[in-house]
Amino acid sequence: MTTEELTLNVEKALEEIRPFLNSDGGDIKLISIADDKHVTVRLEGACISCSVNHMTLKAGVETTIKKFAPQIETVVNIA
Repeated sequence: MTTEELTLNVEKALEEIRPFLNSDGGDIKLISIADDKHVTVRLEGACISCSVNHMTLKAGVETTIKKFAPQIETVVNIA
């Protein structure tokens, strides 16, 4: 998978998870993909102050991204 294809797949994953985040007043933005295996995102809106945003990141966002791009090893949120 090329870097461009990987980026498209990660964006598709974020589009799938976005309605869930939007329903709680939040959103997510792709910041970068390093070495084709480390994704950095930014949780926005209500997700910033949400007490379970770490759980949302791991259980929701990371799982969905890995479904679309299995080679991704880590997903981290920057504030």
